[in-house]
Amino acid sequence: MESFFSLLSKRVDDASSLICVGLDPHISDLKSPSADAALSFCAELVRATSRYAAAYKPNAAFFEQFGAQGWSALKEVIRIIHEESDRLGSRILTIYDAKRGDISSTAEAYAKACFEELNADSLTLNPYLGRDSLTPFISVPEKGIFLLCKTSNPGSSDLQDLLLEGGELVYEHVARLALEWNSADNIGLVVGATHPQAMARVRAVNPTAWLLAPGLGAQGGELEACLQAGLRSDNKGVLFPISRGISRAADKTRAAAEYRDSIIYEINRRAKHG
Repeated sequence: MESFFSLLSKRVDDASSLICVGLDPHISDLKSPSADAALSFCAELVRATSRYAAAYKPNAAFFEQFGAQGWSALKEVIRIIHEESDRLGSRILTIYDAKRGDISSTAEAYAKACFEELNADSLTLNPYLGRDSLTPFISVPEKGIFLLCKTSNPGSSDLQDLLLEGGELVYEHVARLALEWNSADNIGLVVGATHPQAMARVRAVNPTAWLLAPGLGAQGGELEACLQAGLRSDNKGVLFPISRGISRAADKTRAAAEYRDSIIYEINRRAKHG
């Protein structure tokens, strides 16, 4: 069985892309405040951008706000992503952005909901309950997780930047644990593009992990700094979620292509100039 990150690497190669299109159906962007409108919004976005997406990241909150109908809409969105994968002949991965985290018995139910009911490929998790809380999510190598490490919001420093007795910051310790736990090649880290210096420290601790780096564009993250800090020697290892920059563009296909191409250009420029 292939690992989650081997599947992601294949898709990155197929699409020549490091972008993860965010599926965040804000009510203000919908034709009506309903699950059906959220589904239509996301379906249009997926079909317009699938050629350029390495992955899609549906955000749980924007679907859960519509109750049971929102859950059904989310399942349909993931089905449409699979449909687009079949059409392109290349598997596009899904990252369910739910930020779960609970004791092992509850985690088993969350894992079933994510991987069996929704049929998502991976999800974001809070690591602060420890290794046993992650076990239900990483028991199948083909399914992946991204642990919250250094998040993009300004308040992340309240806890994640605390200095531990051994000299590491909390987020560095999370990165080190992820390296130790990643025996099945299916544990990545969430590191905000708004914190390139922290990203460099995470990369120093964990040289191999895939980093999900939200915050590029709307939140002020800078592409050049993030590639310098987080890119591995194989020119992979960082996945950039882009939400509003694509979903609110007049031409969503063009916007996705431009984001994809700007990353390729910057990688090639860095390679040329060393």
